[in-house]
Amino acid sequence: MNLINKKVTHKRFGAGNIVKHDDTIIEIHFASENKKFVFPDVFGEHLKLQDESIANSLGEILQEKENERKKEEQKREEEKKLQQIKYELRLEHEKLMKNHKLHPESQMVFWCDTEEQNRSFTEWKVFSGVIKSGKNKGKPNKPTRLHQNSAVLLTAIDSSMLEKDRRILGVYMVNENFIGKLNEDGYIPAHSKYRLQLTEEESGQMPFWKYYFNEKSPDKMTWKTGKHRYFDNSWMAQILLDIVSLKSDPGERELAQQFFEHFCKMNQIAEQELPKPNGALMRI
Repeated sequence: MNLINKKVTHKRFGAGNIVKHDDTIIEIHFASENKKFVFPDVFGEHLKLQDESIANSLGEILQEKENERKKEEQKREEEKKLQQIKYELRLEHEKLMKNHKLHPESQMVFWCDTEEQNRSFTEWKVFSGVIKSGKNKGKPNKPTRLHQNSAVLLTAIDSSMLEKDRRILGVYMVNENFIGKLNEDGYIPAHSKYRLQLTEEESGQMPFWKYYFNEKSPDKMTWKTGKHRYFDNSWMAQILLDIVSLKSDPGERELAQQFFEHFCKMNQIAEQELPKPNGALMRI
């Protein structure tokens, strides 16, 4: 918009002519001197264009700029609120970390069907399921015991097999920032590094019931209901140690060893004090 030589009226300086302007500054010649102002902000309350049609066009420009300003202000406010939310979550996270006490059974084992087996090793996460009854029916289960010291064990059994033949498919530490109490969607994501998938041959040498037993019926191998359950920290350490010995590939073996050492450190387990597996399968 060319405003050169257009007549204006200033609230303080009176009548004048526009002699120069660009996208940010406008210069006006008044009776005694030239004055520079911020463009187009000066128009509106302080400065008026005498040409009504041009004033209307400029008014539209000013309105667009005002709308952009409001959008930017709203964006800043939303960003400020988001930062506050992140700050509060970080404080809560730090508080939980500081006050977190290791639960002796803070590991989780899943019973995976065929579809879940494929998805678990591509997406590297599992779903804890939904609440079956009560006021929160239908909402995702919160895996409240799981913390940054927790690992997730993936198991399966063919329909033609007995429960005692349930095998271990793989295992992963939970994501570095995962806290079960804060989990809302029910998904348990894997750690960026500590995740292991067993080959079919390796899986065949890792029977789940070699490590696990039910205290009420220590010699029985039954999984009646539910897709998952918590279990003892030391049992998970036993499983990881045996996986280390299974791996023949040097790279995979090294990762399994690092996984085992990280897990023991997070769960305050001394390898030399780790008992031998004594699950239900060992009690037959």
